[in-house]
Amino acid sequence: MTEWRERLFTDRAVIKFCPRILMTVLLTLFFTVAPLPVSAASEIGIAYLMLKKDKRYAERRTFARFLMQPLGRPLDGAHVAMGESKFVGNAIGVALKLEEVEAVGVKDMLSRVDELLALGVRYFLIDAPAEVVAEVASASRGKELLLLNVTAREDDLRQARCAPHLLHVIPNYAMLTDALVQYLVFRKWRQVLVLEGPRREDQDLVGAFKRSAKRYGAKIVDQRPFVLSNDPRERDQNNVALLTGGKDYDVVFVADTDGEFARSVPYQTVFPRPVVGTEGLAGLAWHWSWDRHGAPQLEKRFEKRAKRAMTSLDWAAWLGVKAVVEAMLRAETTEFGKVRDFLLGEDIILDGFKGNRMNFRPWDRQLRQPLLIATHNWVVDRAPIKGFLHATNNLDTLGFDQRDSQCRF
Repeated sequence: MTEWRERLFTDRAVIKFCPRILMTVLLTLFFTVAPLPVSAASEIGIAYLMLKKDKRYAERRTFARFLMQPLGRPLDGAHVAMGESKFVGNAIGVALKLEEVEAVGVKDMLSRVDELLALGVRYFLIDAPAEVVAEVASASRGKELLLLNVTAREDDLRQARCAPHLLHVIPNYAMLTDALVQYLVFRKWRQVLVLEGPRREDQDLVGAFKRSAKRYGAKIVDQRPFVLSNDPRERDQNNVALLTGGKDYDVVFVADTDGEFARSVPYQTVFPRPVVGTEGLAGLAWHWSWDRHGAPQLEKRFEKRAKRAMTSLDWAAWLGVKAVVEAMLRAETTEFGKVRDFLLGEDIILDGFKGNRMNFRPWDRQLRQPLLIATHNWVVDRAPIKGFLHATNNLDTLGFDQRDSQCRF
């Protein structure tokens, strides 16, 4: 066989006078090369870290299908990505394995991380509240691993509490509110009434919205706290009609990360105005009705496995796995240091079925990505909105630009 191939490539007569035969032979050799058997391939583990009792997925919070709430654990998104990546794994001689880690607390999660590190696992998707993410990132700093945050949206994880090995696939509050305010300004709905919930996450979301309003020229006419209560003594703070009267405005922004109060606001305001924020119209990483750039095919694959629609968190878990596999493929190696450098570099191109090339910002490790402006059953627009430009990358009109970053590695 070797002798025959040498004659083929050195016989000028064959090359000159029989190009069709030569092409046929080359294609035959290409397509009949056997892939590496799984037993001969190196095994690469990707871990999925989660809490056994995570209040964010409690049935009380998921049954009503709030616009920004998860409909279940995003683990299914990671499994869909693993299934899609098998072909790539075979092509590069790698057997991919998803390690599911369900911890009872931060200490248990850190212990499991160390155990997996000892077994050679270097990539960890983390599905946990912001405080847990921050503690795990702090405790694992300096270790040979990457954490990919797929569910915590808090801005301070990208600012004061950032870490060089902590990547953020899920968009943060600043990105979500920038996308939303871009749309409001584009529609000339600049006068905004803000309703703020009592939770810390609600305050974080309002803070992000204030920043976005200042950045893009919207005006907050008033900011009013609400409570979820039937107590008549608190009717000034739990009655939508009372909360939305007294001043005129173009739109109502509701910050209710629990979602229970927000769903009662549309069609109950004193003036007939749109409701945005955590209800009505929201900025999202993903929406099941997005019908461009191959999105329906991904949505169908996810729904086939999970028996429900894909949400932003599911998409982030899916993209987290795909990012690691893509980095190995393009870097043409499984060596952790080289894969990490490629994943964090400018050359990687990630396709999230949203139409733009995506990669991680070098200053805070947040994934650059377009966002969908959506209602419960339709995507109204995609941000960055037309006309909102950036000097180097229009995706950086969403979230913290380099000059705004407080992140110091």
